[in-house]
Amino acid sequence: MESLKRNNELDIKYIPCNDEYDCSKLKGNTDIILLANNNTDATPDKLINLKKLQIPVVCRTGDPHWAKRYNQFRFHEEWNIDYYFNFMHHDYFYQFYPKEFNYKTITFGIEPSLFENLDYSFNNRIQNKIINSGAIGKTSYKSRIANRIINPKRSGWHFYKLRTKCNDLNFVIHTRNLVKQFPNSNYYQILSKYCAAIAATTYYPTIKYWETSAAGCLTFMEITKFNKGNYLGYEDDKTAVFINEENYLEKFDEYLSDYNNPKWVEIATAGRKFTMEKFSNDNAANDLVNLIKSII
Repeated sequence: MESLKRNNELDIKYIPCNDEYDCSKLKGNTDIILLANNNTDATPDKLINLKKLQIPVVCRTGDPHWAKRYNQFRFHEEWNIDYYFNFMHHDYFYQFYPKEFNYKTITFGIEPSLFENLDYSFNNRIQNKIINSGAIGKTSYKSRIANRIINPKRSGWHFYKLRTKCNDLNFVIHTRNLVKQFPNSNYYQILSKYCAAIAATTYYPTIKYWETSAAGCLTFMEITKFNKGNYLGYEDDKTAVFINEENYLEKFDEYLSDYNNPKWVEIATAGRKFTMEKFSNDNAANDLVNLIKSII
C-alpha cells in the first residue's frame, strides 16, 4: 500500500469501507479499481453497482488452492474482475482457476525500510543453528493419518513437508521458540540474529523465500521442478543454496561443518542484493502500473 502511494504514475485513493460500498461513487474519477482479494475477508461483503460501472477491476488473489473451498469463482462475474495477480507462478494459479481468467505473476513483499537497520555482519550472528519459520505439520503418525482422512491435501504436512522435516533436526530452531527470547524484536530482526535460514514450501515459493534473503541470511531454499521455484531467478550456490527432500541433510552438513567459510557470506550478500533489487514493493508497484496501462 505504501509503495503504491510512492509511485509517480499513480494517483491512488484508499477507500475505507464497512460491510457494503456503493461503487457508483467512483464513476467519472476512477480509471481502475484495485481489490485486495477476491473474497470478502479483504473487501466489503457487498460491492454495489461495481459491475455496472464498466471500470476495469484488478484483483490480488489469495492462495489459489482455497478458491474452490470458499467459492471465490463467484466473484469473478459478480465483480467483473478483469485481471488477477499474486506472486505465485502462473501454472499454479491455473491448476485451480479457469484458463480464460487473466493472471500475472507480480512478486511483492519487501518493504525496503523494514530492512535498513538490521545487522548484516555474520560475525555478530548465530552460526551453528539454522532458523526456520512458518507453519509446520504435526509429525506424529496418528496426526498424519488423521489429516489424510479428515483434512486431505490441506494440512501443514501437505503444504510444508520439507519444512516440517527440517524442524525436527537438533540444529534447527523455529521462530516461534524465539518470540519470548527476543520480545522487542520483529520477525526480520529475529531472522537477522542468525546466519542461515530455511525457506521451504512444497507447491510454490512463498514470501519467506525473499524475506529471509533480504534479512541477510544464507537461505536454504526448496527449489524443485515440482514447485517451479526457478522462476524467481535465484541461482544455486550463488544467491541461495537449493535444497530438496533428497539433499537437504547433505547441504546443511556442508554449511555446519564449515560455517566460517567466506563463501557463505558471499552467497548471502549476493542473495540479499538480488532480492532487494528484484522483489522490493516499489518494483512490484511498477509491474502493477504496467499491467494497469495494458488494460485501460
